Amino acid sequence: MSFTIFIIQTVFSLLTMLLLLRAWMQFARVDFYNPLSQFVVRFTQPVIAPLRRIIPSIGPIDTASVFLAYVMIILKLVLLTLVIEPTLVLSPTYLLIALVMLIKAIGKMIFWALIMLAIMSWISRGSSPIEFALAQLTDPILKPIRRILPDTGPLDFSVMAAMFILLALNYLGTDITTSIGMASYWVGG
Repeated sequence: MSFTIFIIQTVFSLLTMLLLLRAWMQFARVDFYNPLSQFVVRFTQPVIAPLRRIIPSIGPIDTASVFLAYVMIILKLVLLTLVIEPTLVLSPTYLLIALVMLIKAIGKMIFWALIMLAIMSWISRGSSPIEFALAQLTDPILKPIRRILPDTGPLDFSVMAAMFILLALNYLGTDITTSIGMASYWVGG
């Protein structure tokens, strides 16, 4: 049973992250010809293209990708519930839990993009197209923080401040889901 849970969590989490990454790339206006952008678009295009006819984008927000990511999270919750406790009745609370999980998935994606950007800045020093895409992705998050924090020269504390904010919001999301009656296990996976 743990193998099935692992497969469900991994597959649905990866698909959700790709869909959210696509939406975030459109929002942040990441260079479309970047190799990372091309990979994400090619992987998600077969599903997103027909869905966009029904659910158009709202400004810079790719609502089709976000909606499909939300559906993936709901399916993941339902499948995990059926595997763990087949007699458990599904409730409308799953929609709220899935929304909180969607927000947490966005936070996780931003968190890992910040970590990868920091590591790549030490290794490639601006010469990698992936680092360029990561910088474009994280710029909408880091720019407001950089305006608030004092300039410290070569050390950029905005990444640490953003990570601290994301961790605090993650704990808040866990508190919210636990208070509406769902174990924090669901939110973490």
